[in-house]
Amino acid sequence: MIRVPILMYHSITDRPNQDTRPHAVRTSDFAEQIDYLSTNGFTPLTVADLVASVHKNNGRSLPDKPVVVTFDDGYADFHTHALPLLEQYTFPATVFLTSGWVSDAGRDAAGKPLDDMLSWGQAREIAQTGIEIGGHSHSHPQLDQLPDAELRQELRKNKGLLEERIGAPVATMAYPYGYSSARVRREVRKAGYWAACAVNNTLAADRHDLLAIPRLTIGRHTTMSMFRRAVEGSAIPLIYLRERALTKGYAVVRRTRYGLRRVRGNV
Repeated sequence: MIRVPILMYHSITDRPNQDTRPHAVRTSDFAEQIDYLSTNGFTPLTVADLVASVHKNNGRSLPDKPVVVTFDDGYADFHTHALPLLEQYTFPATVFLTSGWVSDAGRDAAGKPLDDMLSWGQAREIAQTGIEIGGHSHSHPQLDQLPDAELRQELRKNKGLLEERIGAPVATMAYPYGYSSARVRREVRKAGYWAACAVNNTLAADRHDLLAIPRLTIGRHTTMSMFRRAVEGSAIPLIYLRERALTKGYAVVRRTRYGLRRVRGNV
């Protein structure tokens, strides 16, 4: 059975603000983590590379120890702190970009960025280094709470802007907050994405839906011991016990909330 650690990062900085602090990883910690992967025989892939490798009859195969490094939202510190380290170790990665949060989004600006964000020029530069750019919605809402028309707009505007501004196809995306539903996943497919990442805090396996690929959260409180065990697939349920319990609770709340809104005619 295929089992792949897909790591979910957000901000890489020593000076996070209050909004990004829980998910911000210190630059020195990130460097130690990437060094561990490099020196312990892991082969880095983008999300698109991984999906292509597990797709049957394509002539490609997975390396012995694959790993996927992803970043959500598109914070400016990816360009200043993460990218130099990734280039130093020749590590590809995937950045899931919220198009309405881009620093020079102009009239397309939407939502409320949590910190300084990448510009379109930086996004293009990143893509030219071999980093995959994926979608992350336009304004970063809880997609499973949106009416159908708004959901379609969020997905399609994001994909269209990314492809227009970066000049390359965008085939993968990640759900804001990790939230999705069967309805959301159907619209993701209709929007033209062929793979999407959730969270779930478990190793990705070939049994998983390509529109709900699980990832492992890497944050400020991820110690090196926790990191090693996570990427090696050891005691993951214990490491992420709290996060998985919260995820299940939130799922019940969101389904109930959406059901009530439908009854009231708000969606």
